[in-house]
Amino acid sequence: MNMQVTPPTGVQPPPPPKTLGEMQLPAVMMRDILLKTLFRKNINYASDLAAAICLPLQVTQELIDMAREQRLLEAMGTLNATATTNEMAYQLTDAGKSRALDALAQSEYFGAMPVPLDVYREQIKRQSIRNLQITRDQLTNAMGHLILPPDLLDQLGPAVSAGRSVLMYGPPGNGKSSISNGIRDAMGDKIFVPRAIEYAGQVITVYDPIVHSAAEVEVDDPNSLRRKRTFDTRYVRCERPTVITGGELSLSMLDLVYNPTARTYQAPLQLKSTGGIFIVDDLGRQAEPPQALVNRWIVPLEENKDILALQSGEKFEVPFDTLVIFSTNFHPNEIFDNAALRRIFFKIKIDGPDQENFLKIFAMVARKRNVPLDEASLIHLLQTKYPTIDNVYANYQPIFLIDQMRSICEFEGIPYQMTPDLIDRAWANMFVKDEVIVK
Repeated sequence: MNMQVTPPTGVQPPPPPKTLGEMQLPAVMMRDILLKTLFRKNINYASDLAAAICLPLQVTQELIDMAREQRLLEAMGTLNATATTNEMAYQLTDAGKSRALDALAQSEYFGAMPVPLDVYREQIKRQSIRNLQITRDQLTNAMGHLILPPDLLDQLGPAVSAGRSVLMYGPPGNGKSSISNGIRDAMGDKIFVPRAIEYAGQVITVYDPIVHSAAEVEVDDPNSLRRKRTFDTRYVRCERPTVITGGELSLSMLDLVYNPTARTYQAPLQLKSTGGIFIVDDLGRQAEPPQALVNRWIVPLEENKDILALQSGEKFEVPFDTLVIFSTNFHPNEIFDNAALRRIFFKIKIDGPDQENFLKIFAMVARKRNVPLDEASLIHLLQTKYPTIDNVYANYQPIFLIDQMRSICEFEGIPYQMTPDLIDRAWANMFVKDEVIVK
């Protein structure tokens, strides 16, 4: 029985190639990847080879026939046939083994056939982040676990729907990272990420299981040799990717990474985040100054394209289709010049909660942490402790205080509870006292 595999409606999937001519890859490159895969994976049947190089069986058979004509492959007949298949088996000839070794010396890459960059450009258009329209309900549902000022969604919604750059700034501990993650969760649909792309004969790996969450829908019949696919399996169907970087971000992480042993490239972070979100958290904490980091993004943010360079020095353009979210605890005027700020499309200030929202957060956290609320303790917190810091509330404080009280209760061997004394002990750990150090 043939199983037809169809992804759910939404993003238009990349169509599978029907012939070798549709591949738009150098014939020698495709042949060599076939030979290297046979050599490295020690497989013999065309169906297994088709699965390994992620091509339809008919296209794989064309490649096999090409290699046979060049006397690099030979048929082994059906002697190895099993009860479930009478497939023809193939093996490398001596000349094929020699060619495979030569090809491996030039590049260790084998397996999934890469997607030409120009072909990938077309798929990016089909699944562009700028085609995605986020509704208020979607954003509200994704942010449902957060207590936010009512006007904040009014600002976030257009920013996300536009697929343009966003700068979130404000005091630390007020949920900028959580809001960024909520934006990611609001997207909801799936896109197709290439396992590898090809440019100028070079292979650049893109799919990264650390960054990309595969959402495979394929359920193949193990007894079927001719599995019909309705999308190109050189791609992996994934959640829209989210790349999150913080103080570790450096300019070099935005360049192609060359592996001198494998002689292949790995896509930089922003290319891996294509069709999704790139979050630069804690901007201003990196080794490079914020202005230098934003300068690196100027061309991508303005022209929707990025410039990458090969080891040879050759530069080439790749699409830039990413929602970039900058998050910083500094005021933008302290770390950017006006030219940089002009290029960031939306600037949203994330302030701490007012007292009413602080109490809502505090009650919600206490309920989740199984700590019963105590009126005397709350009055003590609001009237005695917060005036000492000018009644400045932050979203992180309820979690901090309640977790501190839980830890004290566990140490003392008493049930979870809230008392003015426990509030004092928890508060003492939230701030460091200013002291004059005498040397």
